[in-house]
Amino acid sequence: MRFELKAIGPGGAVEAIDYQAPDEATARQQLEGRGYTVLSVRAKRSLAAWSSASERFPVALFSQELRVLVNAGLPLVEAIETLAQKERNDEWRGVMERLANALREGRSFSSALEQFPRVFSPLFVATVRASERTSDLAPSLARYVAYANQLEAIRKRVVNASIYPMLLIAVGGLVSLFLLLYVVPRFAHIYEERAADLPLVSRLLLAWGQAAHEHGVLILVLLGCVLVVGFYVFKNSRTQLGDALWRVPAIGERLKVYQLARFYRTIGMLLRGGMPLVAALEIGAELLHPVLRGRLAAARRAISEGQNVSQSLEASGLTTPVALRMLAVGERGGNMGEMLEQIAAFHDEELSRWVDWFTRLFEPILMAIIGLVIGAIVILMYMPIFELAGGIR
Repeated sequence: MRFELKAIGPGGAVEAIDYQAPDEATARQQLEGRGYTVLSVRAKRSLAAWSSASERFPVALFSQELRVLVNAGLPLVEAIETLAQKERNDEWRGVMERLANALREGRSFSSALEQFPRVFSPLFVATVRASERTSDLAPSLARYVAYANQLEAIRKRVVNASIYPMLLIAVGGLVSLFLLLYVVPRFAHIYEERAADLPLVSRLLLAWGQAAHEHGVLILVLLGCVLVVGFYVFKNSRTQLGDALWRVPAIGERLKVYQLARFYRTIGMLLRGGMPLVAALEIGAELLHPVLRGRLAAARRAISEGQNVSQSLEASGLTTPVALRMLAVGERGGNMGEMLEQIAAFHDEELSRWVDWFTRLFEPILMAIIGLVIGAIVILMYMPIFELAGGIR
């Protein structure tokens, strides 16, 4: 993000500096390293600051490049310094430089990552911490990259499936607004003398047209206010909307399977990295809905008391029939981490098929609804012409 700093420059003059850095401490440290004496730091709240804040540090790309350099034989500090030197983004370069400085001070890689909670997730930090116990940083980074790529593939599949329905809604809404705000007012002026002979619905539509003709600007302003308020309510009520979707039987079940698949993949990755099961479950709890999170706490207590993993998760409602069977096989074979990842892959494919089916079903229904709305408006506008033709016959 961007900061506004007041500092005494090397020449002794007080300067106002616009600076980009991941946090206030980094901005202060980097300027002091250039010979400035920082007097104050204030975060900017302009539109540019908001757009800059939306740019996320590419953790997956950083992990992939760091894995390649470590595999090539470079020490960890030199590998991070190399990545910092090639980075063009000042904010991201500052993060890497601070990581390298922390490692030079003798801190572990995981504790250095914890300095940036907004950049590196607890899951990434836990992955690195587990690798420090087994001295296999490169394989752990490879597993994290594979995990991030799989989640990104699922997200892109859902986004791609929603693009066409959103376009239909946008185009249908624009056409309906064009008819209601431009075409209907002109028909209302033409049919003004015959309004008493029209059906009630047509009279209401033409009354709307007259109001839109006389107060069009006010209606547009009110419509804009409604859209802004609706966006604000949606943005601040996403948790409540998510809870409502969980109560819908068909959608709620799919949301549960999606979260369980992501949960299984995370736990499997951590187990393969050498982390104990109970600690991995504690980290994976952050990925679950609050309802499932409470169930996981009960399952974690049961597992810590020595009960089977499959039975504990089943008793807490955190399995599917397929997952339960595969967990039991993983317990018997001693390869729980690999089995959890296979469970996640199975449910990912199941969710992909469901998304494709739902999209194929939803798109024609949505087109039919939009067609009915637009068709009804057009028919009601032409109703007086039909009445006139019937009178002539």
